[in-house]
Amino acid sequence: MSNKISIFWLRRDLRLSDNHALAKAIENGNKIQALFIFDENILTKLADKKDARLSFIHDQLWSLKQKLINYGGDLDCKYGKPINVWKKLIKEYEISEVYANKDYEPYALERDDSVKKLLRKKNINFHTYKDHVIFEKDEVTKDDGLPYTVFTPYSRKWRKKLLEGSNTKFLKKSKYLKAYNKEEELKGQLHEIDSLKFPSLKSMGFEKSTLPIPSAVVKRGTIRKYTENRNFPALDATSKLGIHFRFGTISIREKARVASELNETFLNELIWRDFYSMILFHFPHVVENPFRKKYEFIEWTNNETHYKLWQEGKTGYPLVDAGMRELNNTGFMHNRVRMVVASFLSKHLLLDYRWGEAYFAEKLLDFDLASNNGGWQWAAGCGTDAAPYFRIFNPTSQQQKFDKTFEYIKKWVPEYGTDDYPQPIVDHKTAREKCLATYKIGLEKASKALV
Repeated sequence: MSNKISIFWLRRDLRLSDNHALAKAIENGNKIQALFIFDENILTKLADKKDARLSFIHDQLWSLKQKLINYGGDLDCKYGKPINVWKKLIKEYEISEVYANKDYEPYALERDDSVKKLLRKKNINFHTYKDHVIFEKDEVTKDDGLPYTVFTPYSRKWRKKLLEGSNTKFLKKSKYLKAYNKEEELKGQLHEIDSLKFPSLKSMGFEKSTLPIPSAVVKRGTIRKYTENRNFPALDATSKLGIHFRFGTISIREKARVASELNETFLNELIWRDFYSMILFHFPHVVENPFRKKYEFIEWTNNETHYKLWQEGKTGYPLVDAGMRELNNTGFMHNRVRMVVASFLSKHLLLDYRWGEAYFAEKLLDFDLASNNGGWQWAAGCGTDAAPYFRIFNPTSQQQKFDKTFEYIKKWVPEYGTDDYPQPIVDHKTAREKCLATYKIGLEKASKALV
């Protein structure tokens, strides 16, 4: 019998059930060794040494390690640059195959390509599978095979594909939403190995965060009432599952099954995830630049004093300030408020949307490059399916509509209504007129330059 093993490389799929790559590794029949690499290339860029997301990952991996030990194996956790880690792993293990789930971000694609080339030299197969999304890359395209850049027709085709080859009209019965495996299938399948070291946060230069993490369990009633309640930030009416989707501690297929049964609007939010992931894959330039090239000609004012006041939640616009303080204190911001806050930065303050995008990337527990980038470009008017540049949220009317009693605002801005609360840093009407003029000038320049 061969002593060769399969490596199951965990990345943003931190669970043992309904895991596509793990299911394929089990099918292969070789003994399986689970692996996670704390990526030095990523961690050295984290400014906050108490980053709550890293603490969350660390805790989840410790939990997975205990489960794997109970099933007769262990989790091998390494810290370093992935290519260097793999050079050592090749010497430590007799590896036949490597199994992992796909990641579509530019850095991840580059990382996987370099690892794949290294493994190929050693005659080791590297298999990757779709797991983070329901449909990827080219699975949902226009009739001519080109990617969609508008959400609504994409979502229609997405739903149609979900029922492909099905004898039922119920989305939850779709073959695309079936679970891949149960974690109990790991019994007897794991590579037996002596207890492996588990790197501490301290050894990687970090400390444990005390920021609470939202539960991965959501009441079905919350999903049922999602459509009617989701826009009111004072209500506990959203799932807050973003961090769990981001790091794969829950299965996207499982939640899509529930959503397809309980609430159309919630399912739509999951389709947006697929849409933005697809956009990032086909149009990687969006990481650095607007999707629509003509918006590169917008001249942002980039007032650093305004940016700092926006970050601190001291703009004099209570809904904006409440959102920013919620973000700074919890790592979460209500989605309706995110739109208002993002529009305010890019259109009222005329700050480069990338400044706001970067701040969200630093603070959000559920930060996901594709969705964060897509959301910010939507707000600034320069992305796919974006809000037109002349659509400018009025923070005051948004508050009157969605936080009429100031319940949300008073929670995060207790000094609102007192002399301690600042005056607005810009006048809405004046800022709106300046925004329209600035965008118009930029787009006129673009029309001449891009002929």
